[in-house]
Amino acid sequence: MKRIKIVFLAAFSGICCMASAQDEAEKKHEVLPRFSGLTLGGYAEAAYTRNFYSDSPFRYMQPASHKNDPSHGRFDLPHIVFFVGYDFGKGWRINSEIEFEHGGTESAMEVEAEEGGEYEQEIERGGEVVLEQFWIEKTITQALNIRAGHIIVPIGLTNGNHLPTQFFTVYRPEGENTIFPCTWHETGISVWGRIAAWRYEAMLLPGLDSELFGSEKWIGNASASPYEFRIANKYAGAFRLDNYSVRGLRMGISAYYGESFRNSLMPSYAEKFNHISGAVSIGSFDFEYRGSAVVARGYFDYGHLGDSKSIYIYNRSLPNQSPSPRTAIASDALAAGVEAGYDIFTHVPSLKKQNQKMYLFGRCEYYDSMYKTAKDVQDEKWCGRQRFVAGLNYFPINDIVVKAEYAAGLLDAPFNNEPSVSIGIAYAGFFTR
Repeated sequence: MKRIKIVFLAAFSGICCMASAQDEAEKKHEVLPRFSGLTLGGYAEAAYTRNFYSDSPFRYMQPASHKNDPSHGRFDLPHIVFFVGYDFGKGWRINSEIEFEHGGTESAMEVEAEEGGEYEQEIERGGEVVLEQFWIEKTITQALNIRAGHIIVPIGLTNGNHLPTQFFTVYRPEGENTIFPCTWHETGISVWGRIAAWRYEAMLLPGLDSELFGSEKWIGNASASPYEFRIANKYAGAFRLDNYSVRGLRMGISAYYGESFRNSLMPSYAEKFNHISGAVSIGSFDFEYRGSAVVARGYFDYGHLGDSKSIYIYNRSLPNQSPSPRTAIASDALAAGVEAGYDIFTHVPSLKKQNQKMYLFGRCEYYDSMYKTAKDVQDEKWCGRQRFVAGLNYFPINDIVVKAEYAAGLLDAPFNNEPSVSIGIAYAGFFTR
């Protein structure tokens, strides 16, 4: 039986975290977000990591052969995001975000002298350019708002709190960033509102594509369509409920359900597959507590995939040109984690007066994208791990943070542990007020 070793750090307090790009005012517990005409903002991260383990693609297949491989370092620009919002009045507003992941992409046409003067198209930089949000919203009352367009799916902690000032680690929390899409954004329609100390959101969106499920990420890659459009042969629903009854504390539950099989470009409608639906079910609990000196956050996510063995067998039969990884798929995946930080500048009056903060933090989590498997489906043991992180977050102002951390990824034998050191700098803020 797998044991989950999670140490929950208790704390009472926190920082005034930067509001999310999707709704700043909601993070401040106001009834409705307020815009004054045009709103411009964004967030960005730059990071460096030294990994003290092998970067060989065969390190999990032949762990003994890569135990003493040299360390490797990486500079990265994980996310650079610009967003624009506008309040048209009479309850109508829009919001849009464009994201450059890992520096964006570059390609160029060149004439290669060493190849006889031939023209050649070359990829010069990896990365992605993504439209993360674009929606139009109508506010009817504080209890009823209708939003349509490209929307963040409100499942788990990180999807709704993905700004770099809303988590302590240099990179987004690894567990949720593994087992399902993060940041998860889909084109759909949602209804949300605030009633007393409760906030709700319900969303209708396209189903996931089971051909993109795999061992390492479970359903994590299945929302990003490799085509120029999002296939919607199947549909799904997401729901979230948050409570703010206790001062400084937010507790939330969220759930997702939708079928995934035959939600691909060229699905097979052979009668022998009629019994397969590939229903994906996710349940999640998360919390955040913020006060004057300490902040604590945590989450627990559990997901189940119906017909996982049948989908695995079907995916293995797909042609090599298919975008499917064609790997084993778990019936169940799990991720749980908690982090807490204490502002040591609370005890330095001159720095506290300047609103500077220095958080000493710790984080621990466990995740497994192959937590349970159907009979005769191979369980890739390296997909499950514990991760412990300790470090510092320095906020010279509320909108900028400098981060440093040591992380230890602990895997079961015979796989090698994965320690690393990372530093980063980030901002998240509005350019207009």
